[in-house]
Amino acid sequence: MLLGTRDTSPNIESTFMDNTFLPLTPILHRWIQDIIEQPITLFRAIEQHGSPINIHHLAPLEENIDAYVGVLTKYNITHKIFFARKANKCLELAQAAAHAGQGVDTASYRELQQCVESGIANRQLVLTAAVKNRSLLELALQHDITVVLDNEDELQLAQDVAQEKKRTMEINIRVGGFFVENQRLPTRFGFPIDRAVACVSGLADKYPNLVYTGLHFHLNGYSVSERVAAIEQSVRVIDELANEGIHTKSLDIGGGILMNYLQSEQEWLDFHQALREAVLGKRSALTYQNDALGMVKIDGQLHGEPTVYPYFNKLHKEHLLEAILTTPSSIFNVPIHQLFTARNLEFRMEPGRSLLDQVGCTVAKVAFRKEDSEGRLLVGLEMNRTQLRSSSADFLLDPIHLPKREDQEAKDPCYAYLVGSYCLEQELILKRKVRLKSYPEIGDLILFPNTAGYMMHFYESEAHLFELAKNVFL
Repeated sequence: MLLGTRDTSPNIESTFMDNTFLPLTPILHRWIQDIIEQPITLFRAIEQHGSPINIHHLAPLEENIDAYVGVLTKYNITHKIFFARKANKCLELAQAAAHAGQGVDTASYRELQQCVESGIANRQLVLTAAVKNRSLLELALQHDITVVLDNEDELQLAQDVAQEKKRTMEINIRVGGFFVENQRLPTRFGFPIDRAVACVSGLADKYPNLVYTGLHFHLNGYSVSERVAAIEQSVRVIDELANEGIHTKSLDIGGGILMNYLQSEQEWLDFHQALREAVLGKRSALTYQNDALGMVKIDGQLHGEPTVYPYFNKLHKEHLLEAILTTPSSIFNVPIHQLFTARNLEFRMEPGRSLLDQVGCTVAKVAFRKEDSEGRLLVGLEMNRTQLRSSSADFLLDPIHLPKREDQEAKDPCYAYLVGSYCLEQELILKRKVRLKSYPEIGDLILFPNTAGYMMHFYESEAHLFELAKNVFL
């Protein structure tokens, strides 16, 4: 249905006058602004590669690395930043991190194998996979890759593999269960921090082919105070081990460093307030079928919070790292950064999402326009929901509509839900209603900004035998 001949029935017309849309305006890097202003390249790329495509640019990755390095250098901390490759599968990103002098955190056999085969040095690689089988540990041992071990079964398997090959394996011990305000932080990973000294001090006798070099942790959530507590308690373990003659070279604080996607804090706050009002029936729905995005309504009361990433953050990336490093330690009575410099302890971290801030976008082609049974405008895209998905209940950024005809730009905006190609009622690309520049035409493009971190690949699937999206670099 073209703009000039659209149906003027009440349901369709209402899509052009919807006042329930609340904007969530994304931050756009200059390279993304450039391709939006001159979208002919995108239309050609879709024609060549099919829809959707993932477009990447390495310059923001280098900028993000430099920002972290700048903070660590400012406080004279010996460091190594390992890019968490699980956030995006493109090997070019791992190679770029290594070329910048940093490292790559690998979480599977193929991730590690590809990095090794691409020529990334063994000292620039670490293996942290949640499940490690014999073949994976043999690969790490073959190339002298440091392995982070999580439990006694992994220790025993690593010992068996190293002993059979008559070699030694360099390992880090993962710890968890830190205490914050006299409460233990729950986790399913790592050795309890209060048992870490006993664990490490007993390694030499029980697992003689394993060589301990460092501690590692990764916290769920984004709290500065929890990371400070974890560092303090880990350093206390490191000091106790030193008293027993056991040297620790590095402390790895994992990832989970916040980034910021949105221009406006007020837009973020307004959306959350309006979402609650909508779910309680106090205003029109903002999401498809009034989805509560993880909140639960019981007897007219809302419980919990939306299970979404905090897309707006004042304190993020290198500023959050600096906040951690400058916090005074309540245990040692010095700033956290001095805990590393005083012990010549290498600081390690494994950011994924935050290193990929502004590195990529996803672009899809409009396939159809229709109404659902309730009269809501649906715009079908040649993609599926797994190609724009993370653990967040929705990706809360406004997409960008790129009409194929320039004269569409001056027309009235409309409001719609974006749906995908899987044969499911719940096959929505975004659950939130979005604003389009005009009534879309078949062949128009929708650009989703800042998707390189987790959104492109983490849950991507090939149901219906659809091909995976092509990944291209500018």
